[in-house]
Amino acid sequence: MKVALVHGFHGPSVPGGEDEAVLDQAAALGRAGHEVRLFATRTDGPRTASRYAARRAVTLATGYGRGPLPVLRAFAPDVVHVHTLPPGPGRSWTAEWTRPLVATLHNYRPLCAAAGQDPDGAPCARCVDGDRWAGMRHGCRWSGPLATLPLAWASRGGIRQDPLLRRADRVIVLSELSRSTYERAGLPAERLTVVPNYVPAADDAQAAEGDGAWVVVGRLAPEENILGLLRRWPAGRRLDVVGAGPSEPACRAAAPASVRFLGVVERPALRRALPGYRGLVLPGRWVAGTVPHVYPEALAAGLPVLAFEGSAAPRAVRADGTGTVTAWDAELPAALDAAERIFPTLRAHCRGVYAKRYGEEAWVERTERLYAALTEPADG
Repeated sequence: MKVALVHGFHGPSVPGGEDEAVLDQAAALGRAGHEVRLFATRTDGPRTASRYAARRAVTLATGYGRGPLPVLRAFAPDVVHVHTLPPGPGRSWTAEWTRPLVATLHNYRPLCAAAGQDPDGAPCARCVDGDRWAGMRHGCRWSGPLATLPLAWASRGGIRQDPLLRRADRVIVLSELSRSTYERAGLPAERLTVVPNYVPAADDAQAAEGDGAWVVVGRLAPEENILGLLRRWPAGRRLDVVGAGPSEPACRAAAPASVRFLGVVERPALRRALPGYRGLVLPGRWVAGTVPHVYPEALAAGLPVLAFEGSAAPRAVRADGTGTVTAWDAELPAALDAAERIFPTLRAHCRGVYAKRYGEEAWVERTERLYAALTEPADG
C-alpha cells in the first residue's frame, strides 16, 4: 500500500512527542512493507524571515497555506494520513483531495487555542464546551490575546467547520478521554477511532539496578506541572528531572536538595536509563487527551508509573494496571511508600502491556485494519 504522511514539524527549538510519533510511525509502516512518503514542513526555518508572523497568522486563521496537493497527486497514495497541519501547509487543500484521508488528532488544537489547558496548567474545557472566544478573553496562547486571535477565529464555527475534520474519512484519537471530548464537541462517533501512539522497544527492557531515585520527564512548563510536583516533593527522596523549559529557574528554586536536574536527555539514552529507576512520575494536569510519550517508553522499560489526577494518564494507568494514581491533595510521602511496595511486582506486567497495546506490532495491526476499511471495495 502507498501511504502519504503529512505533518508540520515543530522543529528543534520546540521538540515534542508529536514529531517523534510521526517519525516512528513512518518507520514502522515501512518495515511492514508499505511504500511510505513523508510530506513535511517545519516551523523553525522561516521564523526570522520578513513577514513570517503575519503569514503564519493568516494560515492559522483561514486554513489557507502552501498545500501538498501537487506532490500528493504525483505520488498517488492509497491513503493520505494527516497529522499536525497548521501553521505549515494549512487545511483548505483537504477539500480537494478525493481519495481516502485519515487525520490523527494529537491534542485539542481544533477546539482550544492552548491545545487543552489554561495558561497556568489547570484543566480547562471552556472552548471545548462551546465558548469559542474564551481563549481570546484569557489570552491562552503562549504570548497572549494577539497570538490567540488566529486560532480563536479559525475555530469560531465549531468542530464541524474545520476543513480537515469535515473532510477526513476517519479521525484517530489517542485515548478514550480524547474520543469522548471530540464526540461531545460534535464529531460523529462512527468516524472516531482510538489508536494509541506506539514507541519503539527499549534497547534493554530488563530491570536494572538503580540508586533508588524516581524520575519525571517533560518540558519544564506550566502544562507539565513539574513545578507543582517539586513544591510538594519530600526532602530526602531522590528524584531526577529530565527536561528543560521556561519554568526551570522556578523549578530549581522549589526543589529540595535530593532532586537532580539532568536537562534534556536523548531518547536512546533515556530508554537505557529508565529501567534503573523506582518509577516514573506523571504530574501533568492538562487535558489534551493524550498520554505523554514517556508513558509507553516507561512501560517498554518495565518501569511502573505514579500518575496524578487531572489528565488522560491516570485513566491509562488504571486501565492498564501499570502503577498507582494519587490526588493532588493526598499525602505524597504515603503515596510514594505505597507505590514502592508494589512497583517491583509490576515490571513484567508493564512490559507485557507495552507489547500488547503500545508496541510496534499492535500499532501496525490497528492502522492497517483502518486503512483497509477505507481502501478495500465493499462486499457485494
